Amino acid sequence: MASRPWWREQYPDEPDAWKFYEDFRAFLVMVWEHLNLPPPTLIQLDIARALQHGDRREVYQAFRGVGKSWITSAFVCWLLLRDPQLNILVVSASKERADNFTTFTLRLISELPILQHLMPRNDQRCSKVAFDVALAEADHAPSVKSVGISGQLAGSRADVIIPDDVEVPNNSATQMMRDKLGEAVKEFDAILKPGGRIIYLGTPQTEFSLYKTLQERGYTVRIWPARYPNPEQRKRYADLLATYIASKLDNDPTLAGKSTDPKRFTDFDLIERELSYGKAGFALQFMLDTSLSDVDRYPLKLNDLIVTDMDWERAPEKLIWSGSTEHILNDVPCVGFNGDKFHKPMDYARDVYGNIVTQKYQGCVLTIDPSGRGKDETGVAISKMLNSQIFVPFVGGFRDGYSEKTLTAIATLAKTYKVNMIRIEDNFGDGMFAALLKPYLQRIYPCTIEDYHSTGQKELRIIDILEPVMNQHRLVIDRKMIDADYRSVDDIAQDQKLSYQLFYQLTRITRDRGALRRDDRLEALSLAVGYWVEQMSKDIDEAVEDNRAALLQAELDRFMEHALGHQPAPDTWA
Repeated sequence: MASRPWWREQYPDEPDAWKFYEDFRAFLVMVWEHLNLPPPTLIQLDIARALQHGDRREVYQAFRGVGKSWITSAFVCWLLLRDPQLNILVVSASKERADNFTTFTLRLISELPILQHLMPRNDQRCSKVAFDVALAEADHAPSVKSVGISGQLAGSRADVIIPDDVEVPNNSATQMMRDKLGEAVKEFDAILKPGGRIIYLGTPQTEFSLYKTLQERGYTVRIWPARYPNPEQRKRYADLLATYIASKLDNDPTLAGKSTDPKRFTDFDLIERELSYGKAGFALQFMLDTSLSDVDRYPLKLNDLIVTDMDWERAPEKLIWSGSTEHILNDVPCVGFNGDKFHKPMDYARDVYGNIVTQKYQGCVLTIDPSGRGKDETGVAISKMLNSQIFVPFVGGFRDGYSEKTLTAIATLAKTYKVNMIRIEDNFGDGMFAALLKPYLQRIYPCTIEDYHSTGQKELRIIDILEPVMNQHRLVIDRKMIDADYRSVDDIAQDQKLSYQLFYQLTRITRDRGALRRDDRLEALSLAVGYWVEQMSKDIDEAVEDNRAALLQAELDRFMEHALGHQPAPDTWA
């Protein structure tokens, strides 16, 4: 027969005190009261119940602002109150966040009367990195240790591992980052003691979140969204909804669309946040819905592009695309969805001797999507045409509107790439940008300017221009541009970096109005491609033959002029 818990033996005449040891929810209410916080909400209490009674390997996804980290600190204190011999490892996204967790947990122990007997002694570890509790026996592993996911995990040992928000935008923006994070968390299995628990708490940051991957590794997943899902949304959650929310919805289907935790976020507050975050961002951060990665929603794919090292004067007369894995480029930054990678050409058009046949470009255009001063960029794209394939050596953005610096930089780009014509969308200022640019061009690189007026919904226009060209693999990107695009936002706040990058914009655009927070670089690229669309009516092979015939004709003209001293009329050639 199992012995009674020690607290019942120690406090036989105080059964009311037992609840703080036996029910984490009661302990959480006491902590919240000590911190002068409102009583825990029903969602917070349900998360507390799940922490206490959950399985050995779990993932708890809860919406932003629900108080996951505070609940986790209280849970660590409660575990040590019940068993001071436990070793608990809390892993966060960064060292600073991990240190904050340990500091807060130690402060709870020092301030709450029920925990003060656990304060570390003078001969024990006591720091913001790790600490022991007073009743713990000597051990290589501290009672509580917090570490960043990229920190020193090897050598640790733990009965309970709590990865608390290990996935953040900074470590999950690209597929390479996501792969690295996925490998890092595998170390937990080497750290965990036999019979121990791993409890993830977090909010997904990408459509292909680590938390989605963990389900495939055998973890139990429970989700607390900010709103009760409607029937269509509920299908996407399958059986992952927290029992509390699923039961409430079963009993009252009219709750669909309403806040699950109105004491934290009212319905109106959630509407404001949805407008601020956008549909995709709100779906991830508050609804914990990663299903928006549906390929039908995002029609533009990186693997439809051809990526090669580009010469600014000449290009292969034909590049051959391949979707095979052996042609994937793994050494360039990739912000596409899971499995969507850049591809290099399988081969090039060659002559009878096996040499790559190159030709001069048939034209070069610089396109501009102007913006005023502010957070938006003036998007600029350089595009060149050869044999119905469009080569793009540069796409970038300028964030200081129509300043002298920006206008000078654009004129210099035109000179560097030997642009034949500049095309400017005149929706901004009714042609004002072109008027401002002309003096700089006259001084640096005289060039023809053409205004262009766009009509219709922007998202539909961009997709309708780019999708068919990309599907036919006629859009060629300079490999150097991928790195440049990724590095060009180093000076921007971490939570905004992605929205400025061309390839993030390209892979996240949908046909929904307002799908992107920013689309300046993508709009400039679509203007460039749109200009060449009329040239794309010919098949590439036909264009190659036509171009070869034109070159042969020109060579024949030169020969005849040299041999006869003049060019005979075409109808006299036989």
